[in-house]
Amino acid sequence: MAQATPLSRRRLLQLTGLGGTVLAGAALGGCWSAAPAGQLWSARGELPQAWRKALPRAWSARLFETPQALLEASSEPQTLPALLSLGDGWAGQLRRERLLPFEAAAMLEQLAPIAAAPSRLFGPADAAPLAFPWAFGTWVVLLRNRADLLRRRDEGWNLLLDPSLRRRLVLPGSPRLLIELALRQLELPSGDPAALASPRLPSQLRALHGQALSLDDRGGLNLLLSGEADAAVVTSQRAIPLLQRDPRLSAFLPASGSPLWWQLLLRLAPDPPTAAPPPPLEWLRDGLQQPLLDRLLAAGWLPPLPAATLEPVLARWPKRLSTLLLPPAAVLARCNSLPPFSPAERERWQQLWDQALAAA
Repeated sequence: MAQATPLSRRRLLQLTGLGGTVLAGAALGGCWSAAPAGQLWSARGELPQAWRKALPRAWSARLFETPQALLEASSEPQTLPALLSLGDGWAGQLRRERLLPFEAAAMLEQLAPIAAAPSRLFGPADAAPLAFPWAFGTWVVLLRNRADLLRRRDEGWNLLLDPSLRRRLVLPGSPRLLIELALRQLELPSGDPAALASPRLPSQLRALHGQALSLDDRGGLNLLLSGEADAAVVTSQRAIPLLQRDPRLSAFLPASGSPLWWQLLLRLAPDPPTAAPPPPLEWLRDGLQQPLLDRLLAAGWLPPLPAATLEPVLARWPKRLSTLLLPPAAVLARCNSLPPFSPAERERWQQLWDQALAAA
């Protein structure tokens, strides 16, 4: 049985949340040279198969087991794809000078305002878009045969501290996400230095960490499905397909919201830059409209389109699923993206994590 153990400083600096930013960015080095034009790279499970297969004939797709393997391959001199699909945390590890502006102005204008900052990789408001945010979502509480806890969902993230979940809970492997959840349990604002300085936060984080059977939202799902765990905090994208096929499962998003995850398409700069193929705009458009849109939604991928566009499509869905895909506007307004840390912020969050676990 997997056990939750304190994270070493070295391991902490390596961890990233699914769709959250890493606590420590790492620039990829090495020489870059152009691979065959029109190549799209993605990690397994991070680009819908139906959409990948719809790529234009001039494009080819390559699949990697993990985002880390994808990034490592991208640093090899003999390879350089035209497009990458990455979560925002992994995308933050690419140096900006390695990226080309994402020239799809008309497509970007179709997206909801919430997608503007991720399209700039959280750069200045006047910066050129460097990414196409094609999907986003929240983190939710996934339960197995726990109707009693589902009835108490109004308790929000504090429900994770229920005594019955002691060593029966799977939490994300990202320290940053755990700190974000502890802040929400205390009703403290994310990103506020005063909130991070709260004397209550270390003990709250320690209590949350102490509930965990496993700190692994990906592999840890097997513990939930096998019955060794009763609850897991996972991305909405991972929850939606499971909820459709396993009647033992239920899920909810607390009314206080959650951190957001983003899935991005990025263009890598070849040498010379003039060799870069333009983004496949028709393919992008296909992913934002029927019939492919339904297939993306069924796999848990929600494009950041305006609510007026998405609501008629989701009206055909059961409410228990549609509200997880697209939360009510008031709940979504309480959600927040996770921009990359500055060095000072990284050190501050590192110190908080060390302080909390030192007394565990």
